[in-house]
Amino acid sequence: MPYRPPLVPHETFVADPVDLPVRPPGTGGLSALIRAELLATDPHGISVKAVTADGQVLTAEISAAGEGVVRVRLAQDLDARSRSAAVATLVRPDTDPRARVEVDDRRVRLRTGPLTAEITLDPWHLRFLDGSGRVLVAEDRGEVDISGRMRTLPLGRSTVDGSVVAYHESFAAAADEHYVGFGEKFSGFDKRGQRVVMWNYDAFGAESERAYKNVPFYLSSRGYGVIVDSGTATEFDVCHSTHSSLQIVVPDDLIDYYVLAGPTPAEVIARFDRLTGSPALPPKWAFGTWVSSGFFVDTQEAVLARARGLRDRAIPSDVLHLDCYWQTERHWSDLRWDAERFPDPAGMLAALAEAGFRVCLWINPYISQFSPDFEDAARHGYFLRREDGSAYVADVWHGSHPACGIVDFTNPAATAWYSDRLRALLEQGVAVFKTDFAEGVPVDSVASNGMSGNSLHNVYSLLYNDAVARVTREVAGHSMVWARSSFLGGQRHCAQWSGDTNATYPAMASNLRGGLSHGLSGVPFWSHDVGGFHGTPGPDLYARWAQFGALSPLVRFHGTTSRLPWEFPPEAARDAVDALRLRYELMPYLYSAAVDSARTGLPMMRPLLVEYPDDPSAWHADLEYLLGPDLLVAPMTDPAGVRRVYLPEGDWIDYWTGVRTAGGRYVTAAETDGNLPLFVRRGALIPTVDAGDTVDEHAFGELTLVFWGDGAAGAAEPAPAAEPAGTGGPARESEMRETVVRDVDGDTGISAEYRDGRLEITVAGPARVRRVVFAAVPPDGVPASVSVNGVVAAMVTVDGRTTAEVP
Repeated sequence: MPYRPPLVPHETFVADPVDLPVRPPGTGGLSALIRAELLATDPHGISVKAVTADGQVLTAEISAAGEGVVRVRLAQDLDARSRSAAVATLVRPDTDPRARVEVDDRRVRLRTGPLTAEITLDPWHLRFLDGSGRVLVAEDRGEVDISGRMRTLPLGRSTVDGSVVAYHESFAAAADEHYVGFGEKFSGFDKRGQRVVMWNYDAFGAESERAYKNVPFYLSSRGYGVIVDSGTATEFDVCHSTHSSLQIVVPDDLIDYYVLAGPTPAEVIARFDRLTGSPALPPKWAFGTWVSSGFFVDTQEAVLARARGLRDRAIPSDVLHLDCYWQTERHWSDLRWDAERFPDPAGMLAALAEAGFRVCLWINPYISQFSPDFEDAARHGYFLRREDGSAYVADVWHGSHPACGIVDFTNPAATAWYSDRLRALLEQGVAVFKTDFAEGVPVDSVASNGMSGNSLHNVYSLLYNDAVARVTREVAGHSMVWARSSFLGGQRHCAQWSGDTNATYPAMASNLRGGLSHGLSGVPFWSHDVGGFHGTPGPDLYARWAQFGALSPLVRFHGTTSRLPWEFPPEAARDAVDALRLRYELMPYLYSAAVDSARTGLPMMRPLLVEYPDDPSAWHADLEYLLGPDLLVAPMTDPAGVRRVYLPEGDWIDYWTGVRTAGGRYVTAAETDGNLPLFVRRGALIPTVDAGDTVDEHAFGELTLVFWGDGAAGAAEPAPAAEPAGTGGPARESEMRETVVRDVDGDTGISAEYRDGRLEITVAGPARVRRVVFAAVPPDGVPASVSVNGVVAAMVTVDGRTTAEVP
């Protein structure tokens, strides 16, 4: 578990996991595979009788679970299932009809697409090869130290006092191999050297190994990924105990893992989605700004005043979030309006809808023992219980609020009871729920289906979010939730945020690392609390965090104190609101990227390694990201306002100054007029609209296409000094540039091509390009004329930029 330093007080989480026992020196209990006998083969795989060093006999199965996916299972018998399978199917294996098995005297080979599993039966060994025969990863047979003791855990299982406590596997780690993923982890981005435990915590912040969202999946820089199908507290020793081995310890009734071929991260993530489910796309309005009441006492009058303040100041915003205090204090979360503070919630919701706002309500799956509904719910068995059958009342708030019962979502009656309460709120006009908490299932609790809290703990968040998403879809027509906790497969809950972050620069950086890790764990739509949750950010941090938020997949202003722009100094408020206006201008680009992410599983906010997997520096660039295909965002994480940014291969244009810089190197980037470092890929076509106060649910209508130079015309020569835009000669011939605008009325393909000094733009689809703006970059300049679908545009100058207006 996470290291707790001496002499530092720490809180004990109500749901701390059970530590695995440590075998005393000289004792037995390790059953590691040493040889196997072939039992059966078919076109999809093999099963073997596996003999261990201590004479135990287990059963193993190696099979194709989809094209380019190999599944490995080891158990006492192959009828075994993960303990979490009683309530949650985490992985849905497929088959590969083109897979084939080859058997010779010493080896068995299972070939599926670009991946081959090669099994040596005696002595046992398993390795995975790519399509060229290169070894991707091989089992570690077990390292022995100088005293002759085994220091790693090879494929097999371990017992203590005669009881099986875990199954395990080890892989040899290449000297230069990097590992990313594992969910929303706030520790170092490359997990090499870390011990990563799959256990959902109320993390008390976002700056430690504790995580709200764990995903037993990782990507390797060698071009493969690994999923472990288990809801237990699986441990990944990622070259921590020994730098030459990655060990997986699964305290379950079997080990069941999948190796996914690449070679690119995008191909690995695509296979991950086919096994665990596709991401859900949030509704279009959800990409607007969410503004929270904050974690302090709220009233109906204050909510309406907040809405008026946003509209009167023309601050782009679409969702008002009401946090805990829409309910009666000390009754959380019984899903009842506080009648004194909110005397007419239906009228309030109608007034907010008239002003263009949707409303999100904070909820959690715990009900205070002081709620008037507690006794009735306990009597009906709607809560997790203790061994004696009584309701389990737990201190899920760490002493800051009353102890609570925990709704038992394994009980259909409890789920229906909880959902009916949400249904009434949705029918009243609520649009969406923030599903907070759900990390607090104690290990010694018991569910109605007989599961222990230890087995239920991680997958509980999936059951909770499934229930809320289901009733939201029934009433509101979408399945969005705004979730804090999650687990493997949680991408079906289409919005997740990073929890209770401190209002500091290091915490903002930790948040960013967590978001990048979570995106590589299959979750494209992620957010964070602008300004940090705990404490009050200084004006500079507030503005910089708002800029980071505005260029994140989703954006919400929330904290223990106000995050309203007008409650900060004017300069900070201006920078924050300007960032939101930029977001709303970029909405066609952002929404197109979101639709692509829902289709491919790739994160909207993607680490550079996704696009540049062969660039070693891309695997270390953990404080910047690509937002969609063409924008490179570097949040200002340094109070000094200057930071280092790695620009990958190609030419990049400073969004604010037009300076062009050759990539493949680090550059020093400073803020420009209070704006964060933002770069555009040279040659990009960026669709924009005029920023309004809200995101239109309907099609965007007329678009402005911003043309960022001719990236196909040749890269800039690497040079210490970058050159300013706007001084180049005439436009050159180039290859065609293309983009696609995704919208609610369909896809629109847009291409741009120079012909004899003219730029010819072709638009195929429902969207209409009204104007083309040139962010000219030498030597490209601007064309002599522009036509859109054969119609010649009028060339004018707007705000200093050449603009083609289409009649």
